[in-house]
Amino acid sequence: MNNVIVKLLIALAMISTGLSHASEIPDVTNPAVVEAFVDGAVKPTMKQNHSPSGVVAVMKGGEIIFSKGYGYIDVEKQIPVDPKTSLFRPGSISKLFTWVSVMQLVEQGKLDLDTDVNQYLKTFQIEDSWPGKPITLRHIMTHTPGFEDGFLGYLIIDAADRIMPLNQSLAKYQLKRVNAPGEHTSYSNWSTALAGLIVSNVSGIPFNDYVQKNIFDILGMKNASFVEPLPPELDANMAKAYKYSPDKYEEINYEIVSNFGPAGALAASAYDMTLFARALLNGGEYDGKRILKAETLQQMLDGGFTHDERVRGMALGFIERLFGPEGFDNFGHDGGTSVFISHFGLSLKEDFMLFSSFSGPGAGPTHSAFVKSFYDEFFPREVPNITPPADFAERGQRYAGTYNSWRGNFTQYESLLRAFGGTKVTPLPDNTLMIGAKRYVEVEKNLFREVDDYGQIAFQEDANGKIYGFVIDGFGVMQLYRAPFYETALFTGLFVGFSLIVFIGVFLRLAYQWAGYKSLKGVEKNAHRASIAVAALNLIFIVLTVIGLSAGIQALMYGIPAIIKFSLIFPILATISGLYHVHCAVQIWRQELLNSIWTRLRYSVVSLSALFMVWFYYYWNLIGFNYFS
Repeated sequence: MNNVIVKLLIALAMISTGLSHASEIPDVTNPAVVEAFVDGAVKPTMKQNHSPSGVVAVMKGGEIIFSKGYGYIDVEKQIPVDPKTSLFRPGSISKLFTWVSVMQLVEQGKLDLDTDVNQYLKTFQIEDSWPGKPITLRHIMTHTPGFEDGFLGYLIIDAADRIMPLNQSLAKYQLKRVNAPGEHTSYSNWSTALAGLIVSNVSGIPFNDYVQKNIFDILGMKNASFVEPLPPELDANMAKAYKYSPDKYEEINYEIVSNFGPAGALAASAYDMTLFARALLNGGEYDGKRILKAETLQQMLDGGFTHDERVRGMALGFIERLFGPEGFDNFGHDGGTSVFISHFGLSLKEDFMLFSSFSGPGAGPTHSAFVKSFYDEFFPREVPNITPPADFAERGQRYAGTYNSWRGNFTQYESLLRAFGGTKVTPLPDNTLMIGAKRYVEVEKNLFREVDDYGQIAFQEDANGKIYGFVIDGFGVMQLYRAPFYETALFTGLFVGFSLIVFIGVFLRLAYQWAGYKSLKGVEKNAHRASIAVAALNLIFIVLTVIGLSAGIQALMYGIPAIIKFSLIFPILATISGLYHVHCAVQIWRQELLNSIWTRLRYSVVSLSALFMVWFYYYWNLIGFNYFS
């Protein structure tokens, strides 16, 4: 009995010690403490997921607390990452330099945030899809201009000979307006690049030169550039891009974003990003040199757009993030290319900056494992327990469904991605909602919080009380809409799958009844030929598409494979043959051909499958060559 008591006392002491330790917040100004945490979060994840290089910088009170490189910028030569000189690709963090450039010209009275941007364009105009509702720079900076999105085959390229002047690129790849401006948030690389073109048009110098002169040179950012390919002196310090094959890294070409450069072409060192952060955290000034007036920077932080005041939306260009406790007010941007994923987060209250960037196949897992965990460790947010409302079951079903992002394509080949990218919302028996892979509990009307964390989602309700979408707290660049049933993966997979089984059945039956087929004549012979044509054309399209997509998302970003371009002949032919098949079905029923009602019904199933595929091709923009070459 005494031993039991002793063990119980030891256990209670351990629990007490653990609780006391858990209540202590680690000192983010202690380099050793920060390094221990970052090493523990980053090193094993990079190794496990094959990330060849990474960098992390932490700054507080204008002082760099921690700055460290991980891995190698050149794996073959074993050149380690140097946080001061090694360049990484911050992706969309580049946009912040575009927004600062815009606001510099606003300060000078050369740009107005609420003027029709067509007034600043010289060589082309944005289509007037919504008369009386022009797009403004305010819309662009809050990602509410109403453009669809796109990227396959043209957004990022890997060959310098495909670079074209910014005005020509934007004219050639102009995306369609699918919403009136100011109504829906939809992240837009194209419109950010347009803002960069406007900076160039109004200032009279190329965008890259403008940023170099008015931001980089002022702040002393010597290892930063929008130029692609990089100048030799910077390229020597660039973290090389790699893919990972079994047991080895293989270098791939430098990613080129020049055709939309203001949206993501930056290469910069972690140290240079701390210089930019110093200016942003100090009212636009660093070391006596200013890139923005304090009131202009405050205007950027105070202005913006949100669909629901209870959740963070977009500032003017900055993303307002949920990280940290109330009042921490994290703002900044994340960025991703097909090789690099980066984070740039700031807090005015704490005078704090966190910058990180990781490369290669492990970039995503390392980024996910590190960024939020860092804030949770050093700037924790209290997560009080919440009991789900007992009456939630009465209204839970109104939220159920699949929700697709407005950041998607609606007029081209790649619109099909929407059919397989939705977020499913399901009411659970415990009065919570499963949204994607996480459980949420209702805290206010249409506002939900993660059960065991502080993430929030606000659903949107129309005048008739119907839920039509939701937004995510701290991710104001994206709004999701409630997808109709025919845009869901379940519907698409079920009916496309059923149709393919029917088409395969046509060939199986043909092989089984070959002698009978050869003996057919007239309308019956033509009807069977129509079935063979419908089945073959649809199956060939699916097979060619699967082969084309097997190249991987990175290859698809660089260019649409020839096999996919060729495959788009078949939806056209399948549509023609499908309509002819329906014509044949009508003749068969009228003339009571094919021996029996059962045979005619079986033939009609092929017709219905063919008609479904015609609708499928039409709805997802697969009839015709709807892509950017």
